Amino acid sequence: MDIKDLKPRKGAGCLRIGDSDDLVLMDHFNGLPAGKLKPLDHGIVVICTAGVAQFVYGGQTFQLTKNELFLFMAYSVLEDFMSSADFDCRAVWFSRGETWNMNMFAKSSLSDLQLLQQHPKASLSDVDAKLFDNYYQQLSHHMRHHTQPLYPDIVHSILGTLLLEVLSVLRRAAENTQTAAKHQESSGLHGKQLADRFVELVEKSDGRIRRVDEFAQMLNVTPKYLSKLIMTTLNRKPSTLINFFTLKAIENRLRFTDMTMQQIADDLNFPNASFFGKYFKEHAGSTPMEFRQKYHQKKK
Repeated sequence: MDIKDLKPRKGAGCLRIGDSDDLVLMDHFNGLPAGKLKPLDHGIVVICTAGVAQFVYGGQTFQLTKNELFLFMAYSVLEDFMSSADFDCRAVWFSRGETWNMNMFAKSSLSDLQLLQQHPKASLSDVDAKLFDNYYQQLSHHMRHHTQPLYPDIVHSILGTLLLEVLSVLRRAAENTQTAAKHQESSGLHGKQLADRFVELVEKSDGRIRRVDEFAQMLNVTPKYLSKLIMTTLNRKPSTLINFFTLKAIENRLRFTDMTMQQIADDLNFPNASFFGKYFKEHAGSTPMEFRQKYHQKKK
């Protein structure tokens, strides 16, 4: 079955800045279409307000009940969604560009990225639930009163703080659910270190290396072993992480430089500009030029 791109809906109960999908608030997010879904352009913070839902995310089965928070990351696959008749939640959709604009990746470490992939759910205490409700109400207020001075800066500031709170809550949840074993077996420790080293190499390559076997050679392991290890340790295919950081590298060049398509293709070791364009469209859903034009239109 084909994997469908999951995008925020429009209409009643949704708030956004103009016609942009970079930031979307939904008061009621209570159902999903059938099939395999993958949010290509967005992360989604979901807080359940009623009922219960069950779904498969990243190959794992999760249940979501009242006052539980879940973070759907871009490029993660969601499927087999089921819910009770009274299920409802609030949702904050934010584009990958929004997180990079706020330098979120600099504020969090590679281990945080892995944590968000492995531990996307947290139960909120009464204090946490009240705190997130306050952030949501602030965002709603300022997005409705968009004629106020410094309105976009205020909205982005609140969103940045909310996302850091999400990271904090998920960190605590992960720490609380980890087994307190003080002495890890050397093989397990070695696997964790190898996985961390792989993610570090992928990020440092800045999109210039895209073959799993090249990274395996750098780590002195076989591609098959590396693929199995990353799947076991991070619950992700190596190619998924490689594509994630490659798209980040491409989008940074499209947004913040005047490099031509050929120059970007050469810089990132693509065979030619045509192959580069096909790669980007396959993974991002638009051509590089369309992405650049869209970004510059938003800045005006």
